[in-house]
Order: sequence, then C-alpha cells, then structure tokens
Amino acid sequence: MSKRHDVKRYPGLNALNLAFFAYLYAPLAVVVAYSFNDNKIAGVWTHFSLKWYGSALNNPALMKALETSLIVAAVATVVATTIALMAALAIIRGRNVRYRRLSETIVNLPLLLPEIVLAVATLILFSLIGLQNGMVKLVIAHSAFCTPFAFLPIRARLQGMSLDFEEAATDLYASRWVTFRRVTLPLIFPGLFSGAMLAFLISMDDFITSNMLSSGGTTTLPVYIFSLIRAGTSPELNAIASLLILASLVLATTALLVAARGNRDRL
Repeated sequence: MSKRHDVKRYPGLNALNLAFFAYLYAPLAVVVAYSFNDNKIAGVWTHFSLKWYGSALNNPALMKALETSLIVAAVATVVATTIALMAALAIIRGRNVRYRRLSETIVNLPLLLPEIVLAVATLILFSLIGLQNGMVKLVIAHSAFCTPFAFLPIRARLQGMSLDFEEAATDLYASRWVTFRRVTLPLIFPGLFSGAMLAFLISMDDFITSNMLSSGGTTTLPVYIFSLIRAGTSPELNAIASLLILASLVLATTALLVAARGNRDRL
C-alpha cells in the first residue's frame, strides 16, 4: 500500500493567484461596467443606460467594418481549417512522410515569425504581383496566419486517436474516402471545431496585418476601433468592446463544450 503524501501548501499562493487574475481581468470589467454609463465622458459615471449599445449598433461605419471582419474571418476560417486538416492528415496519418518534423515546422512557421514581419512580407508580395483587391488580400493573408492555429488542435486530436477504428473500417472493405467520412471525421470533429473557432477568433482580432492591407471599403473592425481610440475613448467604444468580449466568451465556451463532449464520447 503506497503512502499518501500531502501536497505542501505555500502561504500566500492563493493571494498571489487572486492578484494575478484581478490584474488580468480588472480592465475588462471596467470596460464592461462603463459601457452602461449614461455620461458621454467615459470616465465619469452618472447613471445606468443602454443607449451606447443602441448607438453602436446603429452606427453605419461600425456595421460595415463588422461585416467586413465577419466575411474575411468566415472565408479565412474555411480555407485555413481545410488546409490544416489536409496537412494534419498527411503528417500524422501519412506513411511516407520522410521529413515529418520539418513539415510541421513549415505549417507552424507563421507562429514563429513576428506578425509585423509576416505583414510586411505579405504586403511586398501583393505589391509585386499587382494584387489590388482589398478583400482578396485580407482573405489570403488571414488564411495564411490562421492555418497553424487551426492545425494544432486537429493534430492533437489525430495523435490521440487510436488507429483501431480506421483499421477496422479498412478490414470491412471501406474505401479511404468512406473511412475518412464515416470514421475519422466524426472522431476528430471536436478538434476540427476547436481549430476553426480559434482561427475565426484570431482573424477577427487581427490588427497589424489588417491595418497594412486594408483599403477603402475594406476596413476591419479592429482597424475601425483603433481609429476611434485615436479620437479618445467614449462609452460607444466601451459598448463595442463589451459586445466583442461577449461574442468571444460564447465562441470559446462552445468550443470547450464540444471538446469536452468529444472526450467523453471517446472514453
């Protein structure tokens, strides 16, 4: 019978953790709280009001920037997730991959490079080939740097999945496509969904690349918010930020629930 060892508790560790999370999330709480401020001056509280949310949602420029961000993020998510899925299948399930680690490094290279370097390189490339369409430039650039974010959860899911199910399908004379569609894809769906949600959030949040590549009529939401900040903070800006926080929490919670359900089904 093994002897049980109590974990040593360090005095003050809980207080340090509390202080860390307070430092991390207190600014977000302040932004959300002051989004309900009736006063036009963001830092002076008067009384509770929802008018700034109505003002933000009725702002044509804001809605146009949000529409641009959603279109770019949706298309980039589909492209990046598809490329990440094919790369993960080729690297993890491929039998003749001689340079597996090198292939993973190439796929994950946008994570290793500073974003400003990647943005400048993309801008130079588009200038050399003469690409002028702002929406196309944003989609291509976002797809490129979102691919590794979609790749990591899919690769992890594939690595943790047993080959027994796929081998059983092969023994029953299922083709590779049928095996992928009926066996592999349902089992890796939680990782696929998590990777897609992560790619979507990264695309929606991107500023540096979008600021360099955006042109007239293709201003994304982060670029538009930055233009508002240069004029000073306002309760409308706080309302926009609060809505983005809410949307991020909903997407992150959904991804966690799908991943947790997938883990339970696998067990």
